[in-house]
Amino acid sequence: MGTGTEHLTQLGQSTALPASPDKAVLETVPNPHPGTLYLVRFTAPEFTSLCPITGQPDFAQLVIDYAPEGSLVESKSLKLFLGSFRNHGAFHEDCTIAIAKRLVAACAPKWLRIGGYWYPRGGIPIDVFWQTGPAPEGLWLPDQGVAGYRGRG
Repeated sequence: MGTGTEHLTQLGQSTALPASPDKAVLETVPNPHPGTLYLVRFTAPEFTSLCPITGQPDFAQLVIDYAPEGSLVESKSLKLFLGSFRNHGAFHEDCTIAIAKRLVAACAPKWLRIGGYWYPRGGIPIDVFWQTGPAPEGLWLPDQGVAGYRGRG
């Protein structure tokens, strides 16, 4: 009897960082608790990408919450996917929403939300939030736990 993980190509292997988000492969594994409403949270406290105009690095903390349906996002493939943005030029809004949409396409969750908490560039922090719709009734939804940017204040 298989575990539903035989198709994985990255977990347990030495895997190079993809050259771009387009080349990254998000893999999934079967949800061991289909039909159970629960929340999965991924936090990426050191996400980086490049400004598409200046080429300067941009930094963010990403918080991704989703209620799985039939499959779960395999975490190593997510790590490699997020890492592929290191040399990718895109605005904060584009990075945040593109990540969420790729995750939705990969695992078809009941619900997903993302918070992109970007550090200031040009003196202005930009926070980007998106979700697929209202959270399912009865889903425990903790606060994302990221305080608004306060500078030195």
